[in-house]
Amino acid sequence: MPAKESGPSVKKKGRRARLLVLVLVLALLAGLGYGAYWSVDTVRASFPQTTGSLKVPGLTGTVDVKRDEHGIPQLYADNDEDLFRAQGFVHAQDRFWEMDVRRHMTSGRLSEMFGSGQVETDAFLRTLGWRQVAQEEYDKKLAPETKKYLQAYADGVNAWLKGKSGKDLSVEHAALKISSDYKPEQWTPVDSVAWLKAMAWDLRGNMQDEIDRSLMSNKLTQAQIDELYPAYPFDRNKPIVEGGTVAGGKYAPQGTAGAGSSSTGTGTGTGTGTGAGAATGTGSTTGTGAGTGSQATPNGGTNPATGLADNASAQGAAVGLRTQLTALSKTLDDIPAILGPNGSGIGSNSWVVSGKYTTTGKPLLANDPHLSPQLPSVWYQMGLHCRAVSAKCQYDVAGFTFSGMPGVVIGHNADIAWGMTNLGADVTDLYLEQVRPEGYVYDNKVVPFTIREEEIKVAGGKSKKITVRTTNNGPLISDRSEQLETVGSRAPVPSSAPDRGTGYAVALRWTALDPGKSMDAVFKLDRAKDFASFRAAAADFEVPSQNLIYADNKGPSGNIGYQAPGRIPVRGQGDGRMPAPGWDPKYAWKGGRDGNAGYIPQNELPWELNPQRGYIVTANQAVTESAPATAAGAGSATGAGTGAGTGTAAGASGPAGAGKYPYVLTTDWGYGARSQRINDLIEAKIKDSGKISTDDMRTMQMDNSSEIAALLTPMLAKIPVSDPDVRSAQKLLEGWNYTQENDSAAAAYFNAVWRNILQLAFGDKMPKELRVTDSCMNVIEEGTGPNDDLAKTVRECGTRGPDSAQPDGGDRWFEVVRRLVKDEKSPWWTATPKTVHDKPIKTRDELFARAMEDARWELTAKLGKDQSTWSWGRLHQLTLKNQTIGKEGPGFMQWILNRGPWNLGGGEATVNATGWNASSGYDVTWVPSMRMVVNLNDLDKSRWINLTGASGHAYDGNYTDQTTLWAKGELLDWPFGKDAVDKSTVDTLTLKP
Repeated sequence: MPAKESGPSVKKKGRRARLLVLVLVLALLAGLGYGAYWSVDTVRASFPQTTGSLKVPGLTGTVDVKRDEHGIPQLYADNDEDLFRAQGFVHAQDRFWEMDVRRHMTSGRLSEMFGSGQVETDAFLRTLGWRQVAQEEYDKKLAPETKKYLQAYADGVNAWLKGKSGKDLSVEHAALKISSDYKPEQWTPVDSVAWLKAMAWDLRGNMQDEIDRSLMSNKLTQAQIDELYPAYPFDRNKPIVEGGTVAGGKYAPQGTAGAGSSSTGTGTGTGTGTGAGAATGTGSTTGTGAGTGSQATPNGGTNPATGLADNASAQGAAVGLRTQLTALSKTLDDIPAILGPNGSGIGSNSWVVSGKYTTTGKPLLANDPHLSPQLPSVWYQMGLHCRAVSAKCQYDVAGFTFSGMPGVVIGHNADIAWGMTNLGADVTDLYLEQVRPEGYVYDNKVVPFTIREEEIKVAGGKSKKITVRTTNNGPLISDRSEQLETVGSRAPVPSSAPDRGTGYAVALRWTALDPGKSMDAVFKLDRAKDFASFRAAAADFEVPSQNLIYADNKGPSGNIGYQAPGRIPVRGQGDGRMPAPGWDPKYAWKGGRDGNAGYIPQNELPWELNPQRGYIVTANQAVTESAPATAAGAGSATGAGTGAGTGTAAGASGPAGAGKYPYVLTTDWGYGARSQRINDLIEAKIKDSGKISTDDMRTMQMDNSSEIAALLTPMLAKIPVSDPDVRSAQKLLEGWNYTQENDSAAAAYFNAVWRNILQLAFGDKMPKELRVTDSCMNVIEEGTGPNDDLAKTVRECGTRGPDSAQPDGGDRWFEVVRRLVKDEKSPWWTATPKTVHDKPIKTRDELFARAMEDARWELTAKLGKDQSTWSWGRLHQLTLKNQTIGKEGPGFMQWILNRGPWNLGGGEATVNATGWNASSGYDVTWVPSMRMVVNLNDLDKSRWINLTGASGHAYDGNYTDQTTLWAKGELLDWPFGKDAVDKSTVDTLTLKP
């Protein structure tokens, strides 16, 4: 579908209309005391100059900035440094507020802008030390060429910044100036490098799952927890690559094997329960099965998975650990999620199709990363062009950039195209640390902390000083919670474990806290010319670990490829599923902390080139099937009196296993609902010699089919219903094709039923630490006696934020329900009656009937009784909010900065992934943050769209001009060659020395 176009006159007319409304609002505000400061000029003062010429100190030649009607710039220069200096200048023109907030967040300095309310957040971020690691990368790791580009970029930002303050910077800076004397500092190269740490944090993998499993152990047995974290369904949902393994120290795609590619170990299971102890791997294994009784624990009564006490002592230790993890989870909820919430089903789509199966005869590559909806979008579209590519000017690239960072992150150059999705590797581990006044216990010795002092400056208040303590496993993140300071009094340990001292603390081991070279990788990708140089660039893309797909136009049909890069740890004991005992060297990551050891070698990470199937799909599914290195029911356990726990092979993450990949990348993959749907769509299109077009790729990106609806709807349709209103709603499902269009009443009703099924079957059985904050229920008070009819009950409310509460309804829950639905009398299908007159729910169909009834009345309350007015889009709305003042600022500022709502189709774990958390409601919580389709036969026929627009300035014509097109699934033309760019240009600005 061609993109809608609007000429400059229409855009200017719309801008005038919006400004007229603003004039009326500001006139009203004048009567409230703001009029002396606020005016239309305040809002417009920061709009960028886009025509004529400007002098930029440091340039050695002119740079042309050509913008199309959507304000998307294409830059033309004669040398690399001028190109990146101009990129910094243009980014600052459109997005400096966003850049300024980002650098304050990554350095733990938000309090300098927003006051005392951000001190705790700053303290946590200072403890993580993003800025410190970024500085170390810049000083010691990055290539001289990269540092030269970073400095040029910073110079460009500072050239724009010079002499500006308040309203000249942005309307947000003007608002900030009302209450403080804040003035931005000069931009530095390290400000750009630190942004990669924030990106890595939001894409860090299974840390939340690790916390959640531990918290579940308070209320659920290990067997129940395992049911809620089922194994990846390799028999149904294909991994990214199939059949590869490691041979001779290198990854061999397509099942190639060689000497040393397999070995088999043995293990023994101990403990009560049903888990098998046998494992395939190197070394020996001690495993325990899932059960509800006591757990056999060698080593003097200590659980080998955690080092905590067995039986009664373990119960107390688990209480202490639970308190720690609850507080940590709350802290994580409070940290700004720049890219999006971290939960199941969240990810991205990318796929590439060989020219053998396309209408163009060359590859087509699609990508849509799923991130948090923001205003402005996290992405900024841009082209970076050398007028003549040469040794002194090496770049001719276009795509999606991050404001505040030079280069193009996702896109194409003249030779290749690439896309990214989150690989989801387990790159974080939580370690329990035994703290003493003089240090921490490690290998039966007390080791001094590494200590640094930090001062947090506070706008309008007194500075705060904090002490950051670091162990060999990483910083003590539990120091940042008052609740955790005394938790040791609730965590008894046996005689064989370290003395309690002042209690257990929690340290974070995370690959991104080791200095690396990811910034080098960005520039190498931008100038890569073939698959070999693409893989060489990927080798430096250490954090965050991403799936990289590839296409070029060489040869008869072009080439397609995949590389899994990243710094992925090789563990000793433990598999990363649960917090590990930091005092036990057996659980440490192998190798040192210098980034040169302890990780899977890059040559042994999965890749493939031109697979026989003719396409590659990555959508956060399993990368490949690993050799089983742990006992059945894998996972280190807290041993919280449930008899649960699984030991791991010594070297469980190391090479092992015949015919399968020998390393464990993670056990917490997405479950493949989206990826398999894309596989099926491609297969359906290319069967019988069919071909795929650019528009077919766009149509696939907007696919709204629901896998869980296809499974459950036939069952729901058969449930006997006596209430005529509920029966009327049930009829909506008859003949429904399971697609979630925004005008679909059936989709609205099904998703309400699904939400209520999850709540009844799982949500009400979760511990309060995982339930959403407004979810309250009566529970038996702990320690008041037996659970009988006279037991004392208390009102217990959830404590989890809306973005991370469980069950969230992602594709993990699809898989849970898919397995349980076969057992009509599973204990999960039980639920308490609504009133004293109702009977308890004991079967699947009884629970489904109750969910259908509850959903009917929920939608009546939200959408009205008349079903003809129901639609999924009315429930499933996107509101775009400025990430700072637009969320917590004065009401009139939120009105100025925020936009929406838009009624959307799509949903959780669908290809058109407009995510929502079933525990908290139907509002859109993450989205395809951009979409692109690259045509390798004719790059000028590629298409792209952003979530919002190029501008970060409220009331600029390009603030949200792409959003309605994005919501409809439309794409804009993406000119690349000079003639195509010139044809699309409406404004040209020349930057001069």
